[in-house]
Amino acid sequence: MAELPEAAKKLLDEPQLAHFVTLMKDGSPQVTPVWVTHDGNNVIVNTAEGRQKPRNLRRDPRVAVSVVDKNNPFRYVLVRGRVADIVGGEEAWQSIEALSQKYNGRPYPRREGEERLMIKIEPEHVTVRSPE
Repeated sequence: MAELPEAAKKLLDEPQLAHFVTLMKDGSPQVTPVWVTHDGNNVIVNTAEGRQKPRNLRRDPRVAVSVVDKNNPFRYVLVRGRVADIVGGEEAWQSIEALSQKYNGRPYPRREGEERLMIKIEPEHVTVRSPE
């Protein structure tokens, strides 16, 4: 496991949009813009059951995440790793609620029947560029 450097954590703490790459059955990449955060060790994204991402992750846990500072494209973090855990239930709802507050400043609009999933990504390779 690679550690998340402080510069990576700082960028992940900001409301910057991430691009999350999973692998389709044929090995081709599937890229989705997502909200992102971290827990100090793992990169965390959230999705809903029934979408393509969870199907891909259950078949192949290899992923990549990139975050580029919207105000400075030369400041970014790239993470390649594996899904360490997929967590559902109340913990996943708390995760999407925190992300909604971070990105929108308001509660996440719960939809009837929606099941949220918190994806914990264990970094294997981290690249950070943070020019000051």
